[in-house]
Amino acid sequence: MERLSSEVLYSIVGDIYDCVLNPDGWTGVMIRVTKAMDAAYATIALASTAGNHGRFAAQSPWDPEQMRVLQEDYDFDAIPGLKAAVVGDIDTPVATLSHMSEADLQRSPFFQNWARPQGLREGCITKFVHTSDRIGLMGCTTRSSRGMISAEEQRFLAMLSPHLRRASLIGDLLDQTRMAANLYRSALDHLAVPVVLTGADGTILHANGAAELMLSGHGPILSRNGVLQTENPAVARALLEAIAGAADADGLLGSRGIGLPISAPGRPPAVAYVLPLSEGTARAAFRPACAAVFVSTMTSSSPLPEAVLTTLFDLTPAEARVLLRVGSGLSASRSALLLGIGENTLKTHLNRIFAKTGTRRQADLVKLIADIGPPVAAQAS
Repeated sequence: MERLSSEVLYSIVGDIYDCVLNPDGWTGVMIRVTKAMDAAYATIALASTAGNHGRFAAQSPWDPEQMRVLQEDYDFDAIPGLKAAVVGDIDTPVATLSHMSEADLQRSPFFQNWARPQGLREGCITKFVHTSDRIGLMGCTTRSSRGMISAEEQRFLAMLSPHLRRASLIGDLLDQTRMAANLYRSALDHLAVPVVLTGADGTILHANGAAELMLSGHGPILSRNGVLQTENPAVARALLEAIAGAADADGLLGSRGIGLPISAPGRPPAVAYVLPLSEGTARAAFRPACAAVFVSTMTSSSPLPEAVLTTLFDLTPAEARVLLRVGSGLSASRSALLLGIGENTLKTHLNRIFAKTGTRRQADLVKLIADIGPPVAAQAS
């Protein structure tokens, strides 16, 4: 039978998988199933296991008022053959007249009040999904002018059923991923600190609003052919190597990542923090993203203030802690007390800090901290 040929089957299967990315295509699939089955109309529905009614996700054209009545006035028990399909095996079509005699069908209130007035005869329903919370059903209904639904037609629906299941499950996963990605995008866009999510090769997969401003030409990060680069060419290679390290399965970069000074000569201090994205919702939502790059400048926040200072000026952790205190305006004696060190030790640290930062006095250090950004100063006390 030409309308049930392998070519028709494979073509409809292709259309089914196209619906994963374009859910609007389900109507077209139902139209094709209607034609292949020589039916009046076809429907695909997802019904909650908590209720006794379903809602059509898509259908081929039929009287919309009658379809509304079908969904609202008739539950699973009232439609002949429907309950048998619901409780039956998955991927096993149930034709009405293979489940009950035609005389019994015609005596049913459903047939007398709904099917017969529209010139309809019987249905055939396939259960393609059955989980703890829902049931997926596809069915077609024939006109009274044609014969019973044949075994060949039932086999045709049975061969479509596994593909309907896979497409619906893939669609669910994509919908969840889209929802998660939208939530993360919204959260990232509300951060003042520039954030870029990249693939293992540095390909930019997402940039929040603050990062977009930099990428559009303000620096210190740039986009070249869609790959994250730095305004300072001397550290461009190091940035890409750090990103590749974040993607390494052995975690060579470490969970806290690495900070790289990326400002060009004569430009304000800037640091790019490269942190690996852990295997979780964020990484799944932006796959194949594997690294998050946070950029610290004088106008943006930094997630790790001490690490910013050690990276920018090659300070030791102890020197960075001294710089944070003294740079916040605290006196030497107060800074030493807070740090739990002697004043002589603090003076030794300060002399090294002055040499490494090219400064000479405390006022210079205060300005330096202010230039790097308010979050560093805010955490200095």
